[in-house]
Amino acid sequence: MKALFARARTTDVTALGVSALALSAPAGSVVPPGCGAVLFDQGGQTRRLQAGARIACRDHERALLYHPGPYSADLQPFAAAPEMGLRLGFGVDSADPRLPQQRFDLFLASEGADGMALAALCGRIEQAVQHELAQGNLALPPCTTLDEWERFRAGLNELLYTRFGLSVADCVPVDLGESVDYAQLLLARADGAAAPACLPAAAAPEPDDAAVLRRLFLELPCVTAALRALVLPPGQALFARHQALLQRLTLVGLAVATMPALALAAPGVPLPAPARLARARHGVAALAALDEAWAWLARAPQMDSGAAGAILDDAERIVANLELACAARRAVP
Repeated sequence: MKALFARARTTDVTALGVSALALSAPAGSVVPPGCGAVLFDQGGQTRRLQAGARIACRDHERALLYHPGPYSADLQPFAAAPEMGLRLGFGVDSADPRLPQQRFDLFLASEGADGMALAALCGRIEQAVQHELAQGNLALPPCTTLDEWERFRAGLNELLYTRFGLSVADCVPVDLGESVDYAQLLLARADGAAAPACLPAAAAPEPDDAAVLRRLFLELPCVTAALRALVLPPGQALFARHQALLQRLTLVGLAVATMPALALAAPGVPLPAPARLARARHGVAALAALDEAWAWLARAPQMDSGAAGAILDDAERIVANLELACAARRAVP
């Protein structure tokens, strides 16, 4: 005999906000105090629940509990200078009712469908900051002036919001020299440099192609929508370039939606291991371009008539890299 009133399921959430940003939650459980929940389906559609709500998943939906923070992390902005650090205070951005989907919700649905450790999130943040500094899109020169620091902070705020849906509460320089094991660091770099020479390409670890394609499939439409919503300075030439970028991104999205399976050369015909690895690596290259696209969107709202041409040049380079990587993945025999 079925009970009229089912007991709410409990979930161990002791790691939330300590070592985990998000954890998988069973249907029927209740969102704990101080936490939130993101429910998402296979197509990347998301919705949020507040603390105290019972999780009732619809067809093909999954649920994640998350803790909004605040969090603190020590980042190494320059890989070549590990003693130079940034102490970052951040948290999950509150829901904006004007948006059809929150960026943080998409981030979890795309990159943390099974949950996400706090260390994994901090690693992604550090990698994004290092890349933008290396590309010159963020600047943090020696003896940084107050104005330079303010510009860096503004760029950092936009990057973390656009890429992860996170809000930066505080950021200060710190000396990480005492916590860096330089001997271990040099050993790791030496091992990394020696590995390609002693291992054949087929023996290299295979990237997680399914996770790569999932991100491309879920995030490319959102990148395209964000690009479409940009307000550009007036000008027929800029408008034409903007429309061309939208068309190219739409075609890339179509290519991703019809990508061949990693393990098959044809229906019922397995793909050899070297070709499978090459196919997966082209997917990783496309994912790197996708990350660049999010970082570009963080800078794009600041464009004026003088800088718009150069900023669109960068967008065209990123889209070209996406096109090339996706075409290369499809072309693997």
